[in-house]
Amino acid sequence: MDETVAEEPDLPSAPGAEQYPSLDLANSAVVLPGGRSVDLLAAPAQANRWLTERGLAPVDAGMREMCATQLRVLREQIRSLFASHVAALPALPAALTAVNDALTKVPTAPLLQWDDEDGPYRVTPHPVTEIVDHALATLASDAADLLTGPDAARLTACGSTPCNRYLLRHGRRHWCSTRCGDRARAARAYARRAQAGGS
Repeated sequence: MDETVAEEPDLPSAPGAEQYPSLDLANSAVVLPGGRSVDLLAAPAQANRWLTERGLAPVDAGMREMCATQLRVLREQIRSLFASHVAALPALPAALTAVNDALTKVPTAPLLQWDDEDGPYRVTPHPVTEIVDHALATLASDAADLLTGPDAARLTACGSTPCNRYLLRHGRRHWCSTRCGDRARAARAYARRAQAGGS
């Protein structure tokens, strides 16, 4: 039985997650051994904290469930794009659309405004209601940069079951953490012993 736990897992960031916030976002829902999982964006307060820790929202943004849901939806679409890239499969159109929608929802240039007394002026809007849109656009842009940049060839999925995190591979390392590497090596050793015992 799957069990979602409230506390954050005792896992270091996966290689590359500190460089690419979109990779960190993709890894914000973690599957742990024993059927446990952790969602760092499960509630609005957690989503607000996650964005704040990455400089994408102020502490007092007042995140609502709708905003946290938007962040979780973008996470799943980015995960879908990462999975397609890692497996060398075509991307799902819905995932591309979601990332492109996030990219285009926020203006990239100051907009022209008009004040009745002072006339025209330009300003980049960033009211509280648009904080999440800006965060989503930043994360979507980061995912696009990762998938089209020089590090794209290093993007891989953790090779330790049941872990579902992504990382940037360094050499032959295919694990997101030492813990996952140890678990994968132990599973291989157990399989070899079982095969040798059954022969």
